[in-house]
Amino acid sequence: MGTLVGHIVPGFFFFALGLWHLFNHIKVFSLHPKSYVSCTWFPLSKPRYLEPLVIIIASSLSISVELFLGQKNHQPFDPNDGTIPSNHLHNFEHSCISITFITYAAFAIIFDKTRPVAHRDFINLIGALAFAQQLFLFHFHSSDHTGVEGHYHLLLQLVVFVSLVTTLLGIALPSSFLVSFVRSLSISFQGIWLMSMACMLWTPSLVPKDCFLHIEEGKHTIRCSSVKGLHRALSLVNIQFSLFLVGVTIFAMWFYIFLQRIYGEKIEYSELRTKESKDIEIMMTMVEVHDTESRNGVKSLA
Repeated sequence: MGTLVGHIVPGFFFFALGLWHLFNHIKVFSLHPKSYVSCTWFPLSKPRYLEPLVIIIASSLSISVELFLGQKNHQPFDPNDGTIPSNHLHNFEHSCISITFITYAAFAIIFDKTRPVAHRDFINLIGALAFAQQLFLFHFHSSDHTGVEGHYHLLLQLVVFVSLVTTLLGIALPSSFLVSFVRSLSISFQGIWLMSMACMLWTPSLVPKDCFLHIEEGKHTIRCSSVKGLHRALSLVNIQFSLFLVGVTIFAMWFYIFLQRIYGEKIEYSELRTKESKDIEIMMTMVEVHDTESRNGVKSLA
């Protein structure tokens, strides 16, 4: 992270993961509204562990880029004394977030194979820990996140906080579809906001009026020429966040309606057929009883 590509790639991953969860939660709830139970990940028929494996691979690649591939001389430590250079501290912080997500995905596979008691609760707990780690390191970030960049990260922390709270609520309320719905949407929103940050913070033509891109410690940072320009830039970030929030809400509602029509009709059609079958069975039974009574009546007259 810390660059345009460094925000676009993880942002797209969070967006896709949240959308995948949102789709599956709506599908399962539409098909089984009375017996719905929340899941933190969704297995496939082949391969079953595709989702956690993708998380492990993507997080491992992120660590490699942060600590090795993206560094000069391909090593994260100072070659003179072996310490961590100050301008590489944020790379280690980002890597700690990735390690926590790897831990979550690994135990998702292990618990699915071993099925210990309360394994669903523990997976939710590790998922909450991953979001807590993310929130903690974003809040106490070593990089200079003042000004416009700091405001973007502050709003990102609000979205991560929602992911954390809803994941914890998933332990106490496993059958709540709304909790799962909001959690999935917040994960997807994280990705959207990360990609938005990438475009707005590292594209010169999108820098707010009276502000400019400035290189500090080898990184591009937005600085404003006046306090008025800074306040204007922060207000634009707030407006952008608000419009994204409304847009995501509208999309989520239409997505829910669309999937409900597809999978909700299947369950209604199945229930209708079951009811018709029962009515036919009752009618056939009544006919058989009537025929039997008629035969008995004829025999008694004879």
